[in-house]
Parts: sequence; C-alpha cells; structure tokens
Amino acid sequence: MSLDQEVEMMRQIPLFSGIAPAMRKLLCFGSERLTYDPGQALVKVGDMADAAYIIIEGSAEVSVPSPHGPVIVNTLGKHEVIGEIAIFVDLPRTATVTAMTKVEALRIPKDLFINVVRQNPDAAIELIKVFAMRLVNTTQQLIKNRAGAK
Repeated sequence: MSLDQEVEMMRQIPLFSGIAPAMRKLLCFGSERLTYDPGQALVKVGDMADAAYIIIEGSAEVSVPSPHGPVIVNTLGKHEVIGEIAIFVDLPRTATVTAMTKVEALRIPKDLFINVVRQNPDAAIELIKVFAMRLVNTTQQLIKNRAGAK
C-alpha cells in the first residue's frame, strides 16, 4: 500500500477522519505497517505501552487474564484502534490482543499518536467515543461470561 493509499485509508477511520490531510500524511509516514498471523499477539498484558495500532485488515480478540484462564472481552476488526488506552494512562497493557485471522496493522508510536490527538479536538472527541464504547462492550462481555459461568 502506498503512502497516499494509507492516508486515504486513515480518512475512513472515524478517529482520524476530521484531521487535516497533512496531519494524516504525517501520521502514516511516522507509522509502521505490520502483519500478524492467526494466533500471534499484537500486544500482551503487562507489556509497556509504546504504540497504538489500527487494524487495516483482519480481526483480533481482546482477552484479559483470570484465575480460570483468559476471558475474551472484545473482538476488533477493520479500522479499529488497539492499545490507545494504555498509552494515555502510561501503564502496562491490561489486555492481550491476538490475531484471529491474518491482520494487517499500522503501528503508531505513542508520542505521535498523543500529538495528533492533542492538536485535533475532533480526534479527541472520537477517542472519547472509542473509550466509552470499549467500556460498554467490556462490561457486557463480562456480564455474559459471568452468567455463563453460573
């Protein structure tokens, strides 16, 4: 995928759709494109958060450890963001994200990601929406898992 194609792809992601084209280009230029095979972890619980990821293609599941083994709390797909929460709170990752299919992802370094959000209020609002939906989805999944365990 060319830089121009990546910039166009970023325009389709709600988090980055409202930012200036030059900023999207900088975001793509400063990012790294990675490929993960099914079963391969994009991020692991306990790792320090040094980047956020955007899924370009494929799907991944988010799991958290429990005494009875990992609990799947979410499934993510095309154009979704991974790892953004940990880079803002500057704590180790709280979940593992594992590729379910072949995943193409854009790795955005922490400083670049934070800089883009800081300079773009619309991106910050979209990020808050992502956080809120993650909380809703995680809560629903935990309730479902708990009901199934009874």
